[in-house]
Amino acid sequence: MSATEMTPISPSRVGMRPTLWTRGDWNALFGFGTNILVNMLVLTGLLQFVLKMPPEIVFGRILPAVGLMMFLSTAYYAFLGYQLAKKTGRDDVCALPSGISVPHMFVVTFVIMLPIGAATGDPIQGWEAGLVWVFFQSFILMIGGFVAPYIRKITPRAALLGTLAGVSIAFISMRPAFEIFSTPVIGLVCFAIIMVSWFGGLKYPRGIPAGLVAIAVGMVIAWGSNLFGLNYGGMSVAKVGDALANFGFSIPLPAVDHVFHGFKYLGIILVTAIPFGIYDLVEAMDNVESAEAAGDHYPTTRVLTADGVVSLIGCLMGNPFINAVYIGHPGWKSMGGRIGYSAATGLIVILLSWFGIIALLLALIPVVAISPILLYIGMLIGAQAFQTTPASHAPAVVLALTPHLAAWAKLLIDNSLGLAGTSAAAIGIEKMGAVGVLYHGIEVMGGGAILVGLVLGAIGVFVVERQFVHAAAFALAGAVLTFFGFMHGETVGIAVTPTVSFAYVLVAGFLFACAKYAALEEAPATATPEPQAAPAE
Repeated sequence: MSATEMTPISPSRVGMRPTLWTRGDWNALFGFGTNILVNMLVLTGLLQFVLKMPPEIVFGRILPAVGLMMFLSTAYYAFLGYQLAKKTGRDDVCALPSGISVPHMFVVTFVIMLPIGAATGDPIQGWEAGLVWVFFQSFILMIGGFVAPYIRKITPRAALLGTLAGVSIAFISMRPAFEIFSTPVIGLVCFAIIMVSWFGGLKYPRGIPAGLVAIAVGMVIAWGSNLFGLNYGGMSVAKVGDALANFGFSIPLPAVDHVFHGFKYLGIILVTAIPFGIYDLVEAMDNVESAEAAGDHYPTTRVLTADGVVSLIGCLMGNPFINAVYIGHPGWKSMGGRIGYSAATGLIVILLSWFGIIALLLALIPVVAISPILLYIGMLIGAQAFQTTPASHAPAVVLALTPHLAAWAKLLIDNSLGLAGTSAAAIGIEKMGAVGVLYHGIEVMGGGAILVGLVLGAIGVFVVERQFVHAAAFALAGAVLTFFGFMHGETVGIAVTPTVSFAYVLVAGFLFACAKYAALEEAPATATPEPQAAPAE
């Protein structure tokens, strides 16, 4: 079913001025706003405690630039939503959510900024390298925006949404779920508050948004537990006092000189900038597809170009983190979010980042009170992959999400072994396999997970539909992408994982043979039967 079939155009309202704010925007504002808040709190923690950036850089340069970029992004997507609502005459159009790309936030921190900062002993040089990384990512997005619509056209929805479901389950849902059960007195209670409202439809008194209720209850439990010496959520007055020291007013300033200083690390940067630029293209396509499945059709080229432009502006003002359209459009739409929640979020981000309020909020709100909102979004996106695709495509959806589970497992294993001062190679891959940890398989399957999921999901859909030639074409695409390291590898290169690439070629050959065999098998059934001779009298 197409988006227009789900949400028909209202001829009588076409061209009318859409409503800029609805009651449901409050729900979406608190839900999406808290999502953005969590990401900004994590980002600030990475800058301060992992990269050891000086406070004047964190609060005086980077956060103001982050705020500017996110304001431009959310305002633009509110404008796109307004245009769509006016064009179609519908009053249920929801603006695309956007903000800092969370996967890239960790990649640029741990793969680019931290190693260079540690090698030089200067975190500022790590920051400059991060700016160059975003600089190249921005142009990849802008150029790729003209190719993405074609890719989206030929790729089955189950493949696009299936690989998105993998991201939502592994990298959005799991960590919040663990946080909830790490502090269940706050986490489970807040999760119940979210569930009964956003899934169960229960309205709280005076229409108070469920997200606000959850945060308020979480704060009451966290701070109230201090009275009994339990300290759920880790809140303390001392942390609040420290946070107040970061109050001030800082506006973004041009950082073009820092960008050019980082070009000396170009060789290191391009190794990850190119594959993650492709990751961005696919992720944006997935999220636009997710929005269309929920009834709102947005032009993929304009979305990708906008992400590239606002990321470039942020980079030139000192922001080493890229912008992205977020997973979660159907979630915010189901809460009642329309156009206003996106623009309002941008204004709030400006206040948070330009006035140093982030540190204070980090000291006041227990993160576990916000975790249920992220878990809800992950649940909704995972469910959407099954709900908006044919039931026969469900196996392909499961196949598309499995590479993300492998990538997630590898991340946990590597981080745990790194903390212990060792690695999988030092322990021995065969020894790990003997106890059931098939590290090599996890590593290969999880490399370039979003592209792996898309290719495997597409092959699965076309096999189910007996379109074996199309399935073979995607297998050949998988072979090429794997050969150059975009799939099933950690770096871009030549013959990165040649065995896997060759396996895809064999699969493609088999699928072409299946197409020929299926055609021969179906030919007798479709042939016109010869007329029977009339019986003799």
